[in-house]
Amino acid sequence: MRLPAFGGRQHQLGRMRLDFWSGVMALALAVIGILLVWPIVQVLKLGFLDPETQAFTLANYIKVLTHPYYLGALKNTVVIGVGGMVGACLLGVPLAYFTARYVIKGRSLIATLAVLALVSPPFIGAYSWVVVAGNNGWLTQQVKALGLDMPTIYGIHGIILVFSLKFFPFVFLMTESALRNINRSFEEAAENLGCTPWQRFVKVTLPLVFPATSSGAILCFVLSIADFGTPSIIGRDLRTLSTIAYNQYTSEMGGHPTMAVSISMLMIVISMLAVFLQRYLISKRRYAGSMTNLVVPKPCQGMFSVLVHTLCYAIVALATLPIVVVIYTSFLQTNGPVFSGGFGLNSYMRVIREVPEVVFNTFRFSLLATLLITLVGGLVSYLIVRRETPVSGLLDSVLMVPYVVPGVVMAIGFLLTFNTGAFDLVGTASIIVLILFIRRLPYGVRATSAVLRQIKPSIEEAAISLGASPAKAFFKVTVPLMLPGVVAGAMMSFITAINELSSTLLLYTGQTATMPVRIYGAVLDGEFGIAAALSTILLVSSGLCVYVVMRFSQSKESAFV
Repeated sequence: MRLPAFGGRQHQLGRMRLDFWSGVMALALAVIGILLVWPIVQVLKLGFLDPETQAFTLANYIKVLTHPYYLGALKNTVVIGVGGMVGACLLGVPLAYFTARYVIKGRSLIATLAVLALVSPPFIGAYSWVVVAGNNGWLTQQVKALGLDMPTIYGIHGIILVFSLKFFPFVFLMTESALRNINRSFEEAAENLGCTPWQRFVKVTLPLVFPATSSGAILCFVLSIADFGTPSIIGRDLRTLSTIAYNQYTSEMGGHPTMAVSISMLMIVISMLAVFLQRYLISKRRYAGSMTNLVVPKPCQGMFSVLVHTLCYAIVALATLPIVVVIYTSFLQTNGPVFSGGFGLNSYMRVIREVPEVVFNTFRFSLLATLLITLVGGLVSYLIVRRETPVSGLLDSVLMVPYVVPGVVMAIGFLLTFNTGAFDLVGTASIIVLILFIRRLPYGVRATSAVLRQIKPSIEEAAISLGASPAKAFFKVTVPLMLPGVVAGAMMSFITAINELSSTLLLYTGQTATMPVRIYGAVLDGEFGIAAALSTILLVSSGLCVYVVMRFSQSKESAFV
């Protein structure tokens, strides 16, 4: 008699599991479809429409790919992307090699400073370099006092410099992790065969870490071509696809933004081509190792030790210079927009007196988005890890899209999608919360999935066999075990949300402006004091979140990549 009852119980549990998680899957697909796929489809569709007749046409893309104005922007964008990527590799790979292969004093400090540089918004780095090396920057003034000419920070080389120093931690953290996991017998064999240290590094070590290094490099490339704030601040009249997409949209306001959309789609295509190229190169060879006989860092002595330590600390010092400059200038006494000498809290008093709402908006919008990311990300990560079906695999792949779609493109998609009827959200706080949510959802999903893969399914199955429903087993058993990943993902989502500029710049109104938007406007207006104060608030908030991530993540700084 018990066997049929047990079988019936199992059948009931299977049906309950199917009902609960099928409902979650349907909800997840609906959210991704409405907030991610639909806006991008709207952007794609509008690019093929004639602005006057609304008929199908290829004229918009032909114009983008043939007109000198757009071709110049395309060239600049590719040069900046490649330059930022190469610069990041030139800084990140040597730093990773020396910290992985040699005993570097203060290695944890180096990694922490690199992470802080990584999580600070790029436009703050651009603003800081204007303060340091702009036309009236303090370094420029010092050089002029010596009767020398200071190279200008403005232009394409300045943008590449900022991106190189901003994004190199991606390459550094990924490459260092890979270097520590190499079987040293490969390098020892190359050395025994007569390879010089340089030959061994180029022919053996670099190929073994190529997947990790190339992944970091592609991230640098994609983020460099997608960034809007840095080219706007120090590019002067330099045109990039992101800046002209923004300008085209604002100039076409009230009409059909076909050219802005066409430019946006070109940015997506470039990003996807870069990702596919990296995937293709990786697929040509096998890179898996045995994870045994790992390299042990060696002590370095004498002049070599001095050179290595100097190089490592010089790289992170340059990368964190913008943070120091921002915090320092935020405490300088000001007289209106001008620094008047001495120290004071004028800039912070102006924030409290003039723009307290932008601080409140930033934290309110970001916290709401983070709460949504935590809830949805936990459920979606469970679907991806535990229910390995074609649909969950598709969901996992679609969640890669926010990584390669620039914020300007997503903002245009939201403006095209949520502007009519019941979905008319333009000008509201809801549209900003939703775009922050969908753009940062992959952070929560990836962090939670990494922890969930380490939890045995048998633990949850035991709870279900004892009578708990699938939903109760998930929330009572699995969620507490996932907590470290949930917290790390939430903090990373919050960090990137409070620093978001490119998407919110097209969506904000006077009542929904955020700190990055106000900082961007203040820098363009020469209000460096209030820009520094707001930037410091962002940096301190980001630093506190970094501490929380490192506290809850077992992999410490590698959790950020």
